[in-house]
Amino acid sequence: MSSFFSRLRAAFARPPERRGCAGPGGFFELRALAAPEWPAANPSAFPREGFAGNPVGYRCVSMIAEAVASIPWRVFEGQDSAPDHPALALLRRPNPAQSGPELTGALISHLQISGNGWLKVTLSGGEPAELHVLRPDRVRVVPDEDGWPRAWDYTAGGRTVRLMQGPDDPLPPLMHLRLFSPLSDHYGLSPFAAAARAVDIHNAAASWSKALLDNAARPSGALVYRGEAGAGLSQEQFARLREELAEAYSGARNAGRPMVLEGGLEWTPLAHSPRDMEHIGTRHAAARDIALAFGVPPMLLGIPGDNTYSNYSEANRTFWRQTVLPLARRLGESLSAWLAPVYGEGFRLAPAADAVEALSGENEALWARLRKADFLTINEKRQAAGYAPIDDEGADALRGTGRS
Repeated sequence: MSSFFSRLRAAFARPPERRGCAGPGGFFELRALAAPEWPAANPSAFPREGFAGNPVGYRCVSMIAEAVASIPWRVFEGQDSAPDHPALALLRRPNPAQSGPELTGALISHLQISGNGWLKVTLSGGEPAELHVLRPDRVRVVPDEDGWPRAWDYTAGGRTVRLMQGPDDPLPPLMHLRLFSPLSDHYGLSPFAAAARAVDIHNAAASWSKALLDNAARPSGALVYRGEAGAGLSQEQFARLREELAEAYSGARNAGRPMVLEGGLEWTPLAHSPRDMEHIGTRHAAARDIALAFGVPPMLLGIPGDNTYSNYSEANRTFWRQTVLPLARRLGESLSAWLAPVYGEGFRLAPAADAVEALSGENEALWARLRKADFLTINEKRQAAGYAPIDDEGADALRGTGRS
């Protein structure tokens, strides 16, 4: 059976790069291509073997995507909050087939699986009307002569469409969200690439366990012929005996079935050695490595033997603080930069971290500290809590309610 990691290593083999200086004030040219550039890994290996074929990888991706998709958005225009901004309506209902959390979850899932997330905008009268997530394996970057992306080829149903910004379009048709990769100029690196060996080990251990169960949860034994001295089984007898064993005594449905032996045959069972049983611990170790690559505490996945966190709540807070919120902020910054030509340079999308239920205890502690900080103004306290500043009239209203 070919190895997931071996195919990954072969896929990372890249042609030598051509480098040159573009002149004063320019940059070093990385690659001059007119055709689409393919990503640095087999686009079908990670979704099939890492996500669909591995429960730990599937759960890591699902947890991160669902967590990011559950965070509401806030829109700011400069320093002012804009609760009725049209971008919020677009993100709540990005297209007729999806809700906002569904689209965000799909985008983040693709990002975690392949290292790349693609979002396409449909314009109506120069304004964004719909957003759609594109599968990363169907999108190819088309660089210009200096190495910058100038267009994107999208292939589906045997047909390829080239997408590029028109002269009257206020923004590019695609937003590319990618994870850092030192191996490619245009594509991100999936966490499955770092966890490839662990995925291989975990999947192989699962296959070994399945094969063991198919053989009545015990290793095969040996049939010993103790007939007359010097005599052995003929070829016909050997073939018939092997066929009967396969049909009548192999598989889970025949577990425990008594074996009837004759003609000097004896069954000698084989037992597991301690080394044979090490695959269970090896599988747990591989699962921890997969979780580590995605930034998910193993305790949240039910993996035994992990005592890094004192309790489940602490592990959950760490997951939100170190994995989910940084990814949500990165998505907000990318969307802000992409949509700014339409909504203005002061437009900014930010995740509402104070609305996250898992962090409610930390938020309450922060608000209590700010409430006692008399040396700070109301707007300084609001800024420290992640809120936009308010005018004097709003500050007076807060003082009247005792919430300042």
